[in-house]
Amino acid sequence: MKIVRKASAHWEGGLKDGRGAISTASGALDAYPYGFASRFEGVAGSNPEELLGAAHAACFTMALTLVLSESGLTATTLDTTAQVTLEQIEGGFHIPAVALTLRASIPGADDETFQAAAAKAKANCPLSKVINAEISLDAALV
Repeated sequence: MKIVRKASAHWEGGLKDGRGAISTASGALDAYPYGFASRFEGVAGSNPEELLGAAHAACFTMALTLVLSESGLTATTLDTTAQVTLEQIEGGFHIPAVALTLRASIPGADDETFQAAAAKAKANCPLSKVINAEISLDAALV
């Protein structure tokens, strides 16, 4: 099976004075604004790293539900955040790390089973596989 998803970005103007808009084929984002200030200066608005973090958190969480189901477990809640680090290096910027934080309520799960499931999901989530950065995971049953 092959699934293709589509998203786009539109930009007008220069790097610092320009502005862009991000859209997805599903309509989840429709010309959502982003720009230099929202990416590098802390101004409100979206940025590629935030979107990558949201996608990674969602992908990991879905992968975990699969792994849990293989153990006969179903979560009551899974709350995942992804902190994406963007660093300036000589010659440009790069993303050296993504820190996933998971807080989960899973009836019948012991910590050993939970930690193994979380680690397997982190390793096998398609976005984890494509991101060339150190991906850490802080997972806790609550």
